[in-house]
Amino acid sequence: MRSMRGCRRSAGSSCRLHGAVALSLDGLTLILGGVRSGKSRLAERLAREAGRPVTYVATALAGDEEMRARIDAHRARRPAHWALVEEPLRLAAVLAEVCLPGRCVIVECLTLWLTNLLCADDGALLERELAALRGVLPALRGQVLLVGNEVNMGVIPADVLTRRYCDLAGELHQVLAARCERVVLTVAGLPLVLKGEAP
Repeated sequence: MRSMRGCRRSAGSSCRLHGAVALSLDGLTLILGGVRSGKSRLAERLAREAGRPVTYVATALAGDEEMRARIDAHRARRPAHWALVEEPLRLAAVLAEVCLPGRCVIVECLTLWLTNLLCADDGALLERELAALRGVLPALRGQVLLVGNEVNMGVIPADVLTRRYCDLAGELHQVLAARCERVVLTVAGLPLVLKGEAP
């Protein structure tokens, strides 16, 4: 079995063995995927395996019955003892509070948060919250699992708003991928590691 020497530690961090590889629990992981790709289940599995107190940051708004059903399904699947924070807009401020040493945080999801900002129809708010998220990333502690929809693998949308959304999502994911220790793309329930160690 591979030794633990390859697992770099920072103050307050911890490591665990996954197969023959030593994985650091701390740091930022970006998990992308399409609808029903398995990205949320992967994030939830990693949180369970971490063995830490978990905070689930939910950004979704129940705007219709279909979305309400999706939210209910996610709630039913999560362990009852996980803490829940519901925040559709001010994500950076929440992360600054809950991303602490020894904890695990799931953000579900980045692209719904981005949708909420666009639908608020406030350009200043959008730019402020995007900048706040970029700014808070280096200060986050513990294990942070950022979940987002990969929406830019199809045709160019026909309408202006959807094109704007896709542009912003692509730019956001690139910024996060550059700063995350691990980036995973989920396809058909399978995690494809783009950066860092395998989950």
